[in-house]
Amino acid sequence: MLLALLLGCGLSARPAQAQSAAFHFEGKHKHRVQLPFFLQRNLMVLQIWLNGKGPFNFVLDTGINTSLITDPRLRQELSLPVGRRFLVAGAGEENPLEAFHIPAVAVRLPGKVEAPALPFLMLSDDVLNLSGYVGIPIHGLLGSDVFQSFVVEVNPEEEVITLHNPASFQAPRGRRWARIPLDMEGRKPYVTLPVQLNDSLNLPLKLVLDTGAGHALSVETTSDVRLGLPTIRMRTQLGRGLNGNINGYLGRVPALQLGRYRVPALLTSFPDAADVAMRADVPRNGNLGFELLKRFTVIIDYAHNQLLLRPNNTFRDPFEHDMCGFEVLATGTNYRQYRVLRVDASGPAAEAGIQPGDEILSVNLLPSDAISLTQLSRLLHSQDGRTLLFVVRRSTGALFTTAVRLKRQI
Repeated sequence: MLLALLLGCGLSARPAQAQSAAFHFEGKHKHRVQLPFFLQRNLMVLQIWLNGKGPFNFVLDTGINTSLITDPRLRQELSLPVGRRFLVAGAGEENPLEAFHIPAVAVRLPGKVEAPALPFLMLSDDVLNLSGYVGIPIHGLLGSDVFQSFVVEVNPEEEVITLHNPASFQAPRGRRWARIPLDMEGRKPYVTLPVQLNDSLNLPLKLVLDTGAGHALSVETTSDVRLGLPTIRMRTQLGRGLNGNINGYLGRVPALQLGRYRVPALLTSFPDAADVAMRADVPRNGNLGFELLKRFTVIIDYAHNQLLLRPNNTFRDPFEHDMCGFEVLATGTNYRQYRVLRVDASGPAAEAGIQPGDEILSVNLLPSDAISLTQLSRLLHSQDGRTLLFVVRRSTGALFTTAVRLKRQI
């Protein structure tokens, strides 16, 4: 069960942070460019070209300062010169990772947008295995360089990003748009939002605006003595960061206020925060992820220190967790083979007899190679009480058929 991808949480390079080169439009008089993207498991995936080769799939992530190549095979394919060695610290329980500075890579985005010499960090090993968790090949993360260069408008329903020239950008008007101040610290954006934590406690929380996080809201309870866990909560693995698994609790907060918009019953992650907070480069209370942001047309405007939001047709959709109770990894040449990594002991999948190591062959009579990982995830989040029919192959080769009745536990 991959409830959140906390990819950008606390990502930093030591001992020094590389400086980014700016992206720009090809052509002097362009004011904006539209780019297609894939929305996969609450992550924005862009196709980009590196040193004239590609396309490669990169997650667009406001939560990281320096863009990151997670697939070390690109070093040989692109003939990349390797510079200084760094230790990269991110969310998770394990030790910092080894990474290497790549001083200059020519990056091109669709629509004739380029950065002629963008620095990257490259992991020495693909420990994240984002491809397996997202269900398509993922080669890295594109960080703050894009947002420093443009005003970025995201339309999640149409899966289109519009890059605006900051000098000529004019913010849209209309009462449906909410404007929220952005505070920039260490090349990362922060918002301070009122959050109702229980019936008697409302607090302004400082949150990283993190498009590389697949959850809606994450709250770090050690960041303020007044923050605590909700009474109704579920212990689970929340996701995976740069330094291993992120464990904690899943619960709900009664409401969060986004400008003029009140978001009720918000599904919230409460990571084992001591480990996460230790690696935070700026004091904060948590982060705001794309599970919430995707319910809006979003304009991220670093140049004018503002976040603009307009609700889309999914705004009132309920926030649901995985109601099956297992975590699946996509494998195979097309990432359409699904293997069960972990099963919650008290969840519906365990009650139905599904075991770690099982390979999912079909769901509701649809073969697994006809279902993307994003579609499978939607099924597992779909409806309390819904029954899904699984055919799985055990590690012994034996076939097993079972019905799983989804159950909302939070």
